[in-house]
Amino acid sequence: MQVGVLALQGAFREHREAFDALGVSTTEVRTPDDLGGVDALIIPGGESTTILKLLETSALAAPLKERLNDAMPTFGTCAGLILLARVVVDGRADQVPLNAIDLTVRRNAYGTQLASFEVPLTIEGMDGAPFPGVFIRAPVVEAVGEHVEVLAEHSGRPVLVRQGRIWASTFHPELSGDLRVHERFLDEVMR
Repeated sequence: MQVGVLALQGAFREHREAFDALGVSTTEVRTPDDLGGVDALIIPGGESTTILKLLETSALAAPLKERLNDAMPTFGTCAGLILLARVVVDGRADQVPLNAIDLTVRRNAYGTQLASFEVPLTIEGMDGAPFPGVFIRAPVVEAVGEHVEVLAEHSGRPVLVRQGRIWASTFHPELSGDLRVHERFLDEVMR
């Protein structure tokens, strides 16, 4: 299995390190050819409007939408969740999300970088200690569609969700030092 990590901007290195620790081969995705050679994709945190612009200028936007429509396993974290959502509130007027998961999301809803925080999360179906949820300028999921499964919440709001083979989190599992979310994503989507 080859996991691609979208490497246009954001925390892509940390995701690669998490998969390396799990013994999973990764490729940094920067071109349509890179995308064509992967079985699953991680869309990291970063700045969602910048990543969207870079998807266009790198000619990745159209092939990515096609792969998403073909049910390529994908996990978006923080800005990646914003990109995958159906509706983005408080986005730029020209910000068109990928519409891969039926979510309404509000950008930077928890506040600025200074308002970043970490909380223990109970994740459905995950044994052991709570997962360390790292929230940095995090979005808030305001609504989920009927086919979206909520796997974890913080203060009554979804923070880890999935719809079929698309996963998304408002927090940064790659910064937690805990590999369980990455491992579970792989286990479940690659069955």
